[in-house]
Amino acid sequence: MNGITWMIIACEIGFWIAIVAGLVTRYLFKKEKVGLFLLAMTPVIDLILLLLTGLDLYRGAEATTAHGVAAIYIGSSIAFGKSMIEWADHRFQYYILKQGAKPPKRYSYEYARHYAKGWLRHILAFVIGTGLLAATIFVIDDAERTAALTGIIKVWALALGIDTLVAISYFIWPRPEKT
Repeated sequence: MNGITWMIIACEIGFWIAIVAGLVTRYLFKKEKVGLFLLAMTPVIDLILLLLTGLDLYRGAEATTAHGVAAIYIGSSIAFGKSMIEWADHRFQYYILKQGAKPPKRYSYEYARHYAKGWLRHILAFVIGTGLLAATIFVIDDAERTAALTGIIKVWALALGIDTLVAISYFIWPRPEKT
């Protein structure tokens, strides 16, 4: 694995460490401002990854799948970041602190609507990530060096298409409630 691959792994680990540390600090140590600061570090981690990836390519590295995954990570983190933090916050309160309501199980059209919200976030992640990839391809202006990035866009478009079909299917065949 190359250096960028390790940076992506480190940033993903750092993202979840910031979330867990923020929640622990916020609820167990009762330090709300420090906890909020730690939670606010998640976009900073994305910015660091963006800068390191751009610097690597600027120095002449051939774009790899890892560079493309960095754009996917950044787009997904921006689009899903707040909802992932809310998801973790709710579960932390319920399962660790034994406070608040149990996380809901969704069925039928409620599940379909919830899934559709995630699908809309997926579109946003796609727009952000492919925008970063397209900008990188444009700036580098060398089809050979950026072939992996073009491939990432195609695979991600296919994944988004499949996710679109899944989202539609939940409205046609709603998820039944378990008895």
